[in-house]
Amino acid sequence: MDLLLALDQGTTSSRCVAFDLRGNTVALAQREFAQHFPRDGWVEHDPEDLWGSTLVCLREVIDAVTAAGHAPIGIGIANQRETTLVWERRTGCAVAPAIVWQDRRTAAACERLRRDGRAPLIAERTGLLPDPYFSATKLAWILDNVPGCRARAETGELAFGTVDSFLLWRLGGAGRHCTDATNASRTMLFDIHAQRWDEELLDLLRIPRALLPEVLDSAADFGCVAAGLPGAGLPVAGVAGDQQAALIGQGCLRPGEAKATYGTGCFLVLNTGQRAVLSRNQLLTTLAWRLDGAPVYALEGSIFVAGAAIKWLRDTLGLIASAADSELAARRSADTGGVYLVPAFAGLGAPHWDPHARGAIVGLTRDSGVDAIVTAALQSVAYQTRDVLDAMAADGSRLDALRVDGGMAVNDWLLQFMADVLGIAVSRPRVTEATALGAASLAGYRLGALAALDALSSARGEDRRFEPSMPAAERERLYAGWLDAVRRTRTHE
Repeated sequence: MDLLLALDQGTTSSRCVAFDLRGNTVALAQREFAQHFPRDGWVEHDPEDLWGSTLVCLREVIDAVTAAGHAPIGIGIANQRETTLVWERRTGCAVAPAIVWQDRRTAAACERLRRDGRAPLIAERTGLLPDPYFSATKLAWILDNVPGCRARAETGELAFGTVDSFLLWRLGGAGRHCTDATNASRTMLFDIHAQRWDEELLDLLRIPRALLPEVLDSAADFGCVAAGLPGAGLPVAGVAGDQQAALIGQGCLRPGEAKATYGTGCFLVLNTGQRAVLSRNQLLTTLAWRLDGAPVYALEGSIFVAGAAIKWLRDTLGLIASAADSELAARRSADTGGVYLVPAFAGLGAPHWDPHARGAIVGLTRDSGVDAIVTAALQSVAYQTRDVLDAMAADGSRLDALRVDGGMAVNDWLLQFMADVLGIAVSRPRVTEATALGAASLAGYRLGALAALDALSSARGEDRRFEPSMPAAERERLYAGWLDAVRRTRTHE
């Protein structure tokens, strides 16, 4: 049986999934790795953890499928997107820790860009807003703060990339320095209309052109796995940022279709087709994918903290022993008694874009217990989703239903509450590995193993559909309380 492999390198873990050509999961491996928080607002990864965990997962899956007599034919990669790495071309070793997409250390630099009137230029060229979320100011920070880094970058000794580029460099034995158009579109350096690195933005941020990778289609020849590595000789034929990969994996291939992926954060992405829609309500315009040089665009709302709030309850506060306990707590609690948890651990993303906001629990009384706090953390995911959907509606895109995936999508209580708060149906697919499925789809399409990009996602099916049942007045009362809680976290209010 021919198989497609997907490497899904995320914020808290790396995964490898093997799919058959009907979209069935044949094998899966996953490894968590450490997060590092050296200062307030700083979030880092050890680049060797990203590589090592990915390699272990790839080896485990290849060993499992070959032992069963199956033959992998190619690899697709999906990755956490804006996380920024710089490494030596000669050794492949990173010159600094990876600066994670959640990191806020460049907030002041982004504020200067806004004060200097650069926001319209950035939005026009890249579809993004000046925010430390994106790669550009992280890269500039590394150049300015790692001794000797800027001089070495200018002489061509160093390479920059998002996680996909770093993995491709390592997998190929330094064979090719490249990325795909979706990941390039998250750097705040790529002109999404002209489909090229923007020289004016490079000059503005003092970033040497020699650092940047070649930008390829999302289904392309990214090289082959080098000798001595698991899967040596296998072609890497598909690459996309994790949220764009999930859009494909969910089968949202037509304009007007949208999905939300609930992992460390939540990312709601709406396919807008060949039209790049510039939001009037603080959403992002980005690339959904690019095939044969033709871009497809999307509108995105980025929520920085979703599953990370549950991980915080488990690992930092010790209020629950596992993520599954959060659903049990919510079923016991039924009502938080007016408690709201705003998980602005890394500032607020769309549609607020406040890097200085900090998390808060409001509405506590003497009767508030652990279950109320845990339930409020789950509810915050639904409320933040509504923030984004309301912004999309104000931009002229009102959804009738939302497709969801990711780790939190297994929580029935959360999805029912989400349907109630959003006032629309929430659809969960049978295959929740949408991100990996999208990466595999790109590779299979490029290799000719799949006749169409949606060949795998067309078999996704629907596991369950959650319909809203909450009275409208109650929905609006709860959401008004959330908006009040958010206002309390904002630095300008």
